[in-house]
Amino acid sequence: MRKSSIKGLDTAVSAISIGAMSLDYQDPSTSRYILDKAQECGVNFVDTADLYNQGQNESLIGSLIKDNRSNWLLGTKVGNSWKADGSGWEWKPSKQYILQAVEASLQRLQTDYIDLYQLHGGTLDDPFDDILEAFALLKEQGKIRAYGISSIRPNVFLKYAQDGRISTNLMQYSLLDRRPEEYLQKLEEADVAVFVRGALAQGLLIDKPAKAYLSLDEASVAKAQSMIKASAHLYNLAPLTLALAYPLAQKAVKTVVAGIRTKAQMDDLAKAIQQLEEVPKEVLSDLYEKLPTICYTDHR
Repeated sequence: MRKSSIKGLDTAVSAISIGAMSLDYQDPSTSRYILDKAQECGVNFVDTADLYNQGQNESLIGSLIKDNRSNWLLGTKVGNSWKADGSGWEWKPSKQYILQAVEASLQRLQTDYIDLYQLHGGTLDDPFDDILEAFALLKEQGKIRAYGISSIRPNVFLKYAQDGRISTNLMQYSLLDRRPEEYLQKLEEADVAVFVRGALAQGLLIDKPAKAYLSLDEASVAKAQSMIKASAHLYNLAPLTLALAYPLAQKAVKTVVAGIRTKAQMDDLAKAIQQLEEVPKEVLSDLYEKLPTICYTDHR
């Protein structure tokens, strides 16, 4: 599998990664199967967040990779704090909170360093300099290797990118959500690696019936689905393979973070990974030209 260098990391990241959010902490055997199978396929990055399951997702990942830590690149996120009564969370992007939260994440993850620490969101009202100072201090202390953000707000991720210190931006991007394409070149020029989430568009690109999605109406989604399935059939590929291959065709995109929950989903992902090298460039170019484009309307 293709691997790409990321600013701040000594190990190149695999083109496909595992998003841990959907892993069931009450079913560790399935989660173990998923990570082991992924590693067999060449996957070396797993992404979680302190927000997921009130920290239990981090604890699960920590328990699963502690004996194999050096072979994994580990990403987690910070910025959301659960309320004491568990009724929800609040946004806390302060330097003090980041320095406090990282200690809890390290403990849950059973590690003494995090490869990629990401701000889990962001607004223009955040204390920009304080946030970057916190990340820089953690890197200096050896508690993190690199840092980035997870944002779909252009005015936010461009501000961080233009500063020059972040390594990555995790953003939603798929055959049905092409909003990032307007900004991919700017991120590449700023040496910010794009990590992709939502590549399956909530399952609409593989097995879910058509429905309105973002600014696309149901008819537009159905038409896109038909085109993607036809292209996949023509080249004897799984639609899942095309869904993963499309964002990876963009130079700025370094990995697609695939959210996996079941053994069957992991088996399907394994087959798609094997097919990635078989996807002709012309089929991706054709989809690029024919599928509907949408743009960000907010946070520009």
